Amino acid sequence: MITLPFGAVCRGVSLATQSVIHQINNMLYNCEKWFIQHVVTLPYRSLMPRFHTPIGSAAYHDLLRLAQDEQVGEIIGTPTRVSVKGRVFWYDKFRVGSDMAQRYIGPDSPALQDRLARLDALKEAREARRRERTRLVRLLRADGYTPTDQTTGSLLNAFSRTGVFRLGGTLIGTVAFRHYEGELGVVLGADALAQTGDMDIASFERLSFAIGDQVDTPLEEVFKSLKFVPSPSLDPQRIWRWAQSSGETLVEFLLPAQGEESLRDLPALGVSAMALRHLDYLIEDPIPAVSLYRSGVLVQIPRPERYAVHKLIVAERRRAGDRLKAQKDRAQAALLIAVLAETRPDELREAYEDALARGPRWRAQIEASLRLRPDAHAILTEVTR
Repeated sequence: MITLPFGAVCRGVSLATQSVIHQINNMLYNCEKWFIQHVVTLPYRSLMPRFHTPIGSAAYHDLLRLAQDEQVGEIIGTPTRVSVKGRVFWYDKFRVGSDMAQRYIGPDSPALQDRLARLDALKEAREARRRERTRLVRLLRADGYTPTDQTTGSLLNAFSRTGVFRLGGTLIGTVAFRHYEGELGVVLGADALAQTGDMDIASFERLSFAIGDQVDTPLEEVFKSLKFVPSPSLDPQRIWRWAQSSGETLVEFLLPAQGEESLRDLPALGVSAMALRHLDYLIEDPIPAVSLYRSGVLVQIPRPERYAVHKLIVAERRRAGDRLKAQKDRAQAALLIAVLAETRPDELREAYEDALARGPRWRAQIEASLRLRPDAHAILTEVTR
């Protein structure tokens, strides 16, 4: 705190002068207090999210619906329900020569059942649906939604076409964060959308084994066609990272750790993946999203409320040399918390309370992050009252 050295200055001076010095010290104290509250914490106090127009929001969710219709419309055989370890999945069963084959469609849900009931109509409307998707993407760009860049878009399109997201792959990290612009209708801005060049895809190991299906084209071939090469690993027999030979993009595959953080296999995707803690929380019950590339690419991302809380944990797990990344993690979390408190407070509260209930280490990491983001802490305190 800035103050005048009262004792030293006041030796030998009158009481009137001492009173003036005391008043000046009070003024300095109040000025510094105001500066800390209104200037130093300004970035934390400015969480006033801006939203896209209702027309843009409606257009995005129409595009998402049409992209999901398109995926189901690609069924070539007979949709069949299959129970696997207590869960119900749908498969496309068809004949290949004299043999029967099956292709994984997705987990059972009312929305999927509705689309399957309209399968013939969805197939007939394919061309009209393509034209409408193109129109909606054009409308969203005009409304200020951020289109996906060429490198990211080509990767997502290739992954979507070969079945990465259909088979349980979930985008995480900043590439996933960009898709909340459409899901939540919020203007993210250039700073929030700044990317590191990395793309992370996570999946549950048990789901990858349970569904009994694989990507249509091996990912090794997909990466080779896009000029990516395997990145060196401690285990040369297990490849879990690919680097772009002519750029800075790095793609990594991850899965939730059930014990130690080590390399494991994801048979549905045909790759290995690094096991990390806390990912089970992040990718639980993911949601579909559309990337604004070409006529829209259907992907899968974490629920925004889980992404926000998970980022608070990730920021605390960063190494000492990754302070800028930790700040970015907390900034993304704070922005989503502000948006969700306004639009989906119940979902935000449930995700926050779920994380806090997972043990003292979870609580300690979340609380440590929130001490550095008093804006987000204040919002969560209000939401959980």
